[in-house]
Amino acid sequence: MKLLVIGGGNMGLTYAKGIHNAQLLSDAIMVLEKGTENIDRLKKAEPQFNVFENPEDCVATADIIMVAVKPFHCADVFKIIKPFVRKNQVIISVMAGVKISTIQTALGLDKIIRSMPNLPAMINKGMTTFTGSDQVSEEEIAIVKGLLGSTGKAIQVKSEEDIDKSTGLSGSGSAYIFYFMEAMMESAKEMGFSDVDAKTITCQTFDGAVDLFNQKNDSTSEWIDRVCSKGGTTIAAINTFEDNKVKSNIKKGIFAAYHRAIELGNS
Repeated sequence: MKLLVIGGGNMGLTYAKGIHNAQLLSDAIMVLEKGTENIDRLKKAEPQFNVFENPEDCVATADIIMVAVKPFHCADVFKIIKPFVRKNQVIISVMAGVKISTIQTALGLDKIIRSMPNLPAMINKGMTTFTGSDQVSEEEIAIVKGLLGSTGKAIQVKSEEDIDKSTGLSGSGSAYIFYFMEAMMESAKEMGFSDVDAKTITCQTFDGAVDLFNQKNDSTSEWIDRVCSKGGTTIAAINTFEDNKVKSNIKKGIFAAYHRAIELGNS
């Protein structure tokens, strides 16, 4: 099984490294990049990969091609690789907003996977959702799930609409967490804590809450009730959040990201 990753940027290398480290493939992963400087950098920094500059040297030999370029570059990439693709190749797109039908038309291929990763994939804590065209076999789906799951967790969703939904949830979700963390750290520093202590307090609070939630069967509401006590400190904060419709506004933001994903896909 031979994999070609098109694009040696952050996301392309994240998946290439994850797949390599998981030892999922017997053949060395191929990376197609452009620019002498980029290629020299990759060859020096990532000697475990076979780095190519010319599509004619690598596209046809791949069984699976992962396209990991910026969405606005996809038309140019498709034009460049189309002369060299083969009928039974599986294309995995990690490009936001690019539809399966768009890729099928551009490349003249049927087996297309559309996926939505997120930033924590860089440290093997990623959440990737994916869906495939009808022509992708169950065996190929299983292989793809293993490849995408090498950077954290991967789940197959029913449709491209679910990919847009997960864009608003997990794809953009890291930024929501960072936003809340930023508010906590700024509050800590306003209270007089150092930058280091503010970060430690915030990160450990998040880590502990997430681990506790994952290890037990209690709902989020039940955990909130456990922390809150009548007339206590936590309920004062929760009541302020409720008065200012914080939860409602977070949900509005998530749906705004989802609707924007749809807009991007239709543009």
